[in-house]
Amino acid sequence: MKRILNRIKTLEENPRPPGCEKLTGQEKYSLRQGRYRIVYSIQHNELTVWVVRIGHRKDIYR
Repeated sequence: MKRILNRIKTLEENPRPPGCEKLTGQEKYSLRQGRYRIVYSIQHNELTVWVVRIGHRKDIYR
């Protein structure tokens, strides 16, 4: 859990870090942290990153 929180914290400085992927047909991005995925969206006009979902890679996109 600590690694996931640290990974989210890094989004403050760089909302599109190396390894992030834009989800097809959506304005959301996915970031890997071990077996887990962090799905988030970027609100450019507000300079905000919203974490939409965190879950195991086998369940996150369902």
